[in-house]
Formats: sequence, C-alpha cells, structure tokens
Amino acid sequence: MNTTSNAADALEIIAFRLHQQEFCVKTTSIREIRGWAPVTPIPHSPYEVLGVMNLRGTVIPIVDLAVKLGMPAAQATERSAVVVTEVNGMTVGLLVDGVSDILTVAGSTLQPLPAATGPSAAFSDGIIAHDKSMICFLSLERMFGDDDPSAWGMAA
Repeated sequence: MNTTSNAADALEIIAFRLHQQEFCVKTTSIREIRGWAPVTPIPHSPYEVLGVMNLRGTVIPIVDLAVKLGMPAAQATERSAVVVTEVNGMTVGLLVDGVSDILTVAGSTLQPLPAATGPSAAFSDGIIAHDKSMICFLSLERMFGDDDPSAWGMAA
C-alpha cells in the first residue's frame, strides 16, 4: 500500500536551464524535445514570441521562456533546445538553454516559494530541492492561460 501512495505522490518532471538557473515542468505537458532551428519571425508579435516553426505540417509559436519569466533574452546556440508543450489545448515551443534531466521526485519535496521572489513567482508552483540544486517548478497552465491567448501572440 505504501508504494501506491508514494507513486501517487510522485512528480514526473523535465528539468532545463535558463541563464544558469534550473526550472522544470510536468512531463505530461511535454510532446517532444527538439534541437534549436531558426524560426520565422512574425511582425508585431509580443517580445517573448521569437516566431513560428513548422512541426510536421503544423505551425507552432516559439516562445523565449527566459523573456516570458522576466529574464534577459536567451541566445540560441547549437546547445539550445525547444521543448514542445501542449498546454490549454495549444501547442507551444519553449526555447531553453538546454534540457538537464527527466526526473521522478516525491511531491513532498515541492516547497512553496519564499516571499518576494520576483515576477516569475506568478508562474511557479514552488521549488524542488534536488541533490545540490534548487529547481523552480513552473505552471505552464498559468503561464499560458486560456483566458486571452491573443495577449501573448496566439490565436485561439
């Protein structure tokens, strides 16, 4: 019985880096991970939208996740990755500096964010202490809310 409750408590996450910081999201929202490829810019799109990419016949927006979190823009390199997510019925690619790991952690390791943690706190469900690092657990559902997709450059 204990293993069942522990399994129910487990969080499957994918960890990635942005500007030497670790972030993660639930693996259930991830469709695939791709290497960086140039995108097609879209005029008048929000600053965090780098452009669009053709993903097997479907055009998807590519968002600079660092900018979305209030950080300096990422510099895409051959080590960068695009994490393709499915969130609120939309497919979105997230530019990250690199994918670190896919982990299973106990839900009890998720701790609330300390007060006064900055603008990205609105998109975070907490902090996971893992090994010798701290990983910020992001909520893609809040980050890309379905209330007004046009606010960040997407059509519904």
